[in-house]
Amino acid sequence: MVTAEAQARTVRRLVKGMPTSDGAGVKLTRVIGQPQLPDLDPFLMLDEFGTDKPEDYIAGFPDHPHRGFETVTYMLDGRMRHRDNHGNEGVLVPGSVQWMTAGRGLVHSEMPEQQEGRMRGFQLWLNLPARDKMTQPKYQEFGPERIPTATASTRQARGSRRCPTGVSSRTSRRRCPC
Repeated sequence: MVTAEAQARTVRRLVKGMPTSDGAGVKLTRVIGQPQLPDLDPFLMLDEFGTDKPEDYIAGFPDHPHRGFETVTYMLDGRMRHRDNHGNEGVLVPGSVQWMTAGRGLVHSEMPEQQEGRMRGFQLWLNLPARDKMTQPKYQEFGPERIPTATASTRQARGSRRCPTGVSSRTSRRRCPC
């Protein structure tokens, strides 16, 4: 059983994401890895991409190299195909996650699988520890059916919460194991 006590923390500063583009001109918002928030190792970069305009995403992210870090991509809307030079391939759909370990290096692309409609998601870049930077590249994809979801009702928003195991903090004497 994992227990943790909540500690009050003070917000030191608020940082607004910076509009930028990457790949072949995909418009996105960079939160981590921009001048106001440059050094949060192991977090190298956090980008949010989201638009209804195909011209903002249609060119995608053609073949490009990565080495020494991992990327985690979560799709909210749209479809994006990943391909790499190690034979890994998959399509991210709403609610799915892709975890790619670049390790000692790979070349991959992320290209839209749609010509219109909303494309939205997040991508986090994680620095690998020095001992793992030359590891074998890996690719993992998790479909929406494997990702837990949570919804907040009005009651939950007022202070009651339910953990994924079904234990309610308001209606049970058992402690949430999460």
